[in-house]
Amino acid sequence: MTAVAEDTWVRLVDGVLAEAASLELVFQPIVSLHDAVIVGYEALSRFDGPPGLTPDLWFAAADRQKRGAELEAIVVQRCLALRTLLPPDCFLTVNVSPHLLTESALGDLLLASGDLRPLVLELTEHQAVADPRPLIALRNELASRGALLALDDAGSGYSGLQQMAQFRPDIIKLDRALVAGADQDEVKLALAELLGEFGGRIDAWLLAEGIETWGELEAFQRLRVPLGQGFLLGRPAPPFSRLDPATAARLRAGAARAQLVDHVASLVETVPMSGLTGLPGDQIGLSVDQYGAPVSMLLPLVRDDDPQGQHRVAPISLRVPAATSIVELARRIAARTAACRFDPVVCVDPMGRATGVVRVERVLLRLAELKGGPGVADMVEERHHLKALHLEIS
Repeated sequence: MTAVAEDTWVRLVDGVLAEAASLELVFQPIVSLHDAVIVGYEALSRFDGPPGLTPDLWFAAADRQKRGAELEAIVVQRCLALRTLLPPDCFLTVNVSPHLLTESALGDLLLASGDLRPLVLELTEHQAVADPRPLIALRNELASRGALLALDDAGSGYSGLQQMAQFRPDIIKLDRALVAGADQDEVKLALAELLGEFGGRIDAWLLAEGIETWGELEAFQRLRVPLGQGFLLGRPAPPFSRLDPATAARLRAGAARAQLVDHVASLVETVPMSGLTGLPGDQIGLSVDQYGAPVSMLLPLVRDDDPQGQHRVAPISLRVPAATSIVELARRIAARTAACRFDPVVCVDPMGRATGVVRVERVLLRLAELKGGPGVADMVEERHHLKALHLEIS
């Protein structure tokens, strides 16, 4: 990271405030994980300055100089002007700091802008607001003018349940730390499900931010999280990028599988089937023959006393088609010998080619949901059909 003296920061901030055009905006798409369409974009700032100075450092420097609201106002003003260029039925999110939003440079700008739809104000700061009442009052006033509110990095720092309850956001952005590797971590998925349930109770939408792998994306599709964002779905770019057709097709296929809640298809996890050397320590690998038929599995060693990052080769003890019911799969799992009873099950297509694996723990969780009635995913689904959001912001 480039070290910058404070007097240099003063000069840099002076420059961008004097010439607002030097601040560029790029836009990262926000995608419906159910409909495979772009429903919004997040505006992200890019500064012309010494290399290595990330946007958060610029905004922090301006805040130290008591000019943070002025700098954020430049971005907000630009986003207000760009609304007319948005594709149909899309919203635009812009980052704002809660402790600066009530300052006149930001608050008065928004209040003087009339109808604010389809703008989403994304609260980004990870510190407590000393007195939230003025911010809540302003939030209510801006909401009456059509603005929505998003809470960034939910599940970390001060973006906790209390802050969600105070500000009643319309969109809850799941912290990247809970998204990264979530397909390999049932605890992260459980936390995401908890936040999804809480969000559903306050009529908020859950957005998984920072999705970079298909495993992560498919895990959130299985939870029926409505919105996703990340490099896998689209990188920040000038306005306004489109969703890659191949990505959209794979999204639709995953969404269709996730709807089959009582079938194996909804639990299938894509895993590496080639280049298995150097596999991450918590990743499952699947070896296939020249026709794509499964030969063996590479399973991580998970006991505390096992060597870290190593795997074992396991035989294929059970393979099933995607149309198999969860109940039938559970019966077949229970019939396996004790040595392999908890090994993943391989899912195959009608030609016997491997399509992925199903973890036993996920079968057990789904059985519990089916036995207990509608789960969190169903509650979120009922509240979060994207057409309702389109109507609200258009």
